[in-house]
Amino acid sequence: MNKADTKAINTIRILGAEAIQKAKSGHPGIVMGAAPTVYTLWTRHLKHNPSDPQWKNRDRFILSAGHGSMLLYSMLYLFDYGLTKEDIKNFRQFGSHTPGHPEYGQTKGVEVTTGPLGQGVANGVGMALAEAHLAEVFNRGGFDIVDHYTYVLCGDGCMMEGISSEAASIAATMGLGKLILIYDSNNISIEGNTDIAFTESVADRYKAYGWQVITVKDGNDTEAIDKAISEAKKDVNVPTLIEVKTTIGYGSPNKAGLASSHGAPLGEEELALTKKNLGWEYDEDFYLPEEVKENFDKIREELAKEEEKWNELYKDYSEKYPELAKEFEDWYSKDYAEELINDDGFWNFEEDKATRQSSEIMLNKIAKIMPNLFGGSADLSPSNLSIMKEREYYSKDNKSGSNVHFGVREHAMAAMCNGIALHGGLKAYNAGFFVFSDYMKPALRLAAIMKLPVISIFTHDSIGVGEDGPTHQPVEQLAALRSMPNYTVFRPCDTKETAAAWYTAVTSKDSPTGIVLTRQKTKLIKETGKGALKGGYIIKDSKKDIPDMILMASGSEVELVYNAWDKLQKKGIDARVVSMPCFEKFDEQSDEYRESVLPVNIRKRLAVEAAVDFGWHKYIGIDGDIVCMNGYGKSAPFARLFEEFGFTVDNVVKRAEELMKK
Repeated sequence: MNKADTKAINTIRILGAEAIQKAKSGHPGIVMGAAPTVYTLWTRHLKHNPSDPQWKNRDRFILSAGHGSMLLYSMLYLFDYGLTKEDIKNFRQFGSHTPGHPEYGQTKGVEVTTGPLGQGVANGVGMALAEAHLAEVFNRGGFDIVDHYTYVLCGDGCMMEGISSEAASIAATMGLGKLILIYDSNNISIEGNTDIAFTESVADRYKAYGWQVITVKDGNDTEAIDKAISEAKKDVNVPTLIEVKTTIGYGSPNKAGLASSHGAPLGEEELALTKKNLGWEYDEDFYLPEEVKENFDKIREELAKEEEKWNELYKDYSEKYPELAKEFEDWYSKDYAEELINDDGFWNFEEDKATRQSSEIMLNKIAKIMPNLFGGSADLSPSNLSIMKEREYYSKDNKSGSNVHFGVREHAMAAMCNGIALHGGLKAYNAGFFVFSDYMKPALRLAAIMKLPVISIFTHDSIGVGEDGPTHQPVEQLAALRSMPNYTVFRPCDTKETAAAWYTAVTSKDSPTGIVLTRQKTKLIKETGKGALKGGYIIKDSKKDIPDMILMASGSEVELVYNAWDKLQKKGIDARVVSMPCFEKFDEQSDEYRESVLPVNIRKRLAVEAAVDFGWHKYIGIDGDIVCMNGYGKSAPFARLFEEFGFTVDNVVKRAEELMKK
């Protein structure tokens, strides 16, 4: 390593350690140990342009070990992505551009929100999958307009998390050769040496997956790191794992190699000793040596030329293939909302169907309109009906296919779709049984945090699953997803409301959507339709100016309250029936609209949903009641279960009568 590289790497180390010390919290160990790795990657291999962080053909860098955020922030600062010295000083402070873990949308140059370990590995697989598909669709001889790598830096913790195993397995199956996973292997976790819980050979595991594996024995050997990355890039048929053996907290005289350097500041005294040990000759805190700055400025100038070359290539491509270029731009930016909302064939239906069947119809209608729709199921497509019938399947031999076999990997599937969405150019969707949304929850939550409009098709939505029993019958999952900020849950009652659900999902700009669907057939209700776009609306009203009570439900239970209306009329109870397919959309409506549907002075309210009652109380109030699940289901035909648990018209009528007497 030459003196210029050494000084630049030590600048990264010291900036990180100082920022963490000033914040009085953070993770200096990985910053100091992995600095040579990241420096080598970013200065010799990573294709990026700090002046245009959204350049379509940039390489992607993901810090899966997100606790090492100061490592990334140091690079963004040195490459002038917009971070200032003050931003570095404000590490982990309220409103700063340098939060504790990298946050997409908060800091220029951060490709994905990371922190929950292993997620970044699956995000990277999704990005690499998007790159491979777009390259196959749009590249032509001599015009590789989509041609970039995805690099992921992860640590021992990422390797322990199951999601990374799921993702690594499918990455090799898909032949994602432009994915390079750099493993900062320092054998330390929070509790001590990894031997206490993690003794496997990661290299052998990845070889078994079908990855190329390269080992760098000395994490300070920048030439060896450079050579390993160059070697990895030569084979574009299989993904590569580069295991770099590092020392956590390198440079600290008393904490290097120890767990104590993982998740706590070095301390003022140890920081001073570290500076001395590394030969850091500057007294000023957060000092950027002029020669280091000049070095990064020169590299940045060269990086800008990469985009200039691409712009020339793309200009020639546009002239030779104007229709392809127009489609390429459309895939990144076209809005299909008006086309869908005005398509009568998208909204008008006459058949009774299970809403999973309705969803299949919508998916395939949308697939004809949106060529960049891309996704699939966790090995359940024959059951959740999530196949685009006129599209081929993606494989390493057919990367133009847009149906995806994710395999039984719900967690990785959801995180991969986040990566696909973040890459740009594709509209990502995934599918599974609703009960297994539990396996997907961490990735769904991150999609909500990042405001990614990923679509999830969740079928088999209640005890209506029937004979498979309580392990497969979701009861608490609606409440779980509804409790998540910025996550849209749409549970339609029939085909027309399913159209509204899909319209909401594909036109969303900043929220993921879960479409929750029945296994069993539902009745098409005459009064349903585009009103469902408001989340809650009246489908059958009282004959009086002021109803005696309000009946409300979502999904398959809407039919129960709809049919209960007639029986209640005969008993002298004049009710209003409200379908509530989407709490989030209803809550977005104006006060006036919500009052028109659920007037505050009508306090007798009965809700019906084959799930736990959590979340409904804001609509039923203290005088209301709910027919719901108070426990888990049983194994039996669905009709028997609905009768057993009280989801019948007669029970709705009975509970309504009891409510009126209170």
